Amino acid sequence: MHENCLHCNLKFEREPGYFYVAMFVSYGFNVVQMILAGMLTYIITGNTENPWLYMAVIFPVVLILAPFNYRFSRLILLHYLTPGLHYIPEMSKERKPDSRRA
Repeated sequence: MHENCLHCNLKFEREPGYFYVAMFVSYGFNVVQMILAGMLTYIITGNTENPWLYMAVIFPVVLILAPFNYRFSRLILLHYLTPGLHYIPEMSKERKPDSRRA
């Protein structure tokens, strides 16, 4: 992730260790994805006896969706769980183009 917003230059990490809280959001994503993968496996196979089947389905799902969880848990933390953090459109209009974006 960028340290600052490319449009308004907002510093994303509000304090040291700010994004550690995003781990809890990511954990919630993982729990929901595991439950859904387990339920979908049961619906498709109807097998309730074999735990290896569930592990063979759930663990790859978690690994494949890990980049999604990483990125969107931080976005949810920034946009929905941080009071007092607001985008101000006027700030992006006054900002000069940054040569690093090219």
